[in-house]
Amino acid sequence: MNINEFWKEFLKATNKDRATEYIDCFHFELTEKLANELLELVLTGQKRATCSSLLAYEVERSRIPQVGDYSIITDWEGTPRCAIETTAVTILNYKEITFDICSREGEDDCLESWQRGHEKFFTEDGKALGYEFSQDMPVVFEDFKVVFKA
Repeated sequence: MNINEFWKEFLKATNKDRATEYIDCFHFELTEKLANELLELVLTGQKRATCSSLLAYEVERSRIPQVGDYSIITDWEGTPRCAIETTAVTILNYKEITFDICSREGEDDCLESWQRGHEKFFTEDGKALGYEFSQDMPVVFEDFKVVFKA
């Protein structure tokens, strides 16, 4: 199923107006293994949040998610698997993220593990996009709920 077919199915199944749009269609992470693992965490309800560098939004000239926005999450191959609705958006410096906050991502058992993985991600993402990771870097932390599964 392609993205347009998936979206039409979502609108029909949820009785949303046909003019309802999604703001983003994406997969998680920078590798196939991690992208698909994180998708499974979303589909099982363990992962209820994600975060991105505010600098990445600025470099890509992308709109920051807002409460009520819809997005489509795909697997690594680009197959749509679920639609999510943004339920909260918090912008804070990387160093201010606590385990209470990052645990909603459902990926790690402790803050240190989350930090290791995300420092690696933000460093690689920054190299690709032209920003530099730092502890003071602003992060967009997005809470969401799954509203439709393929």
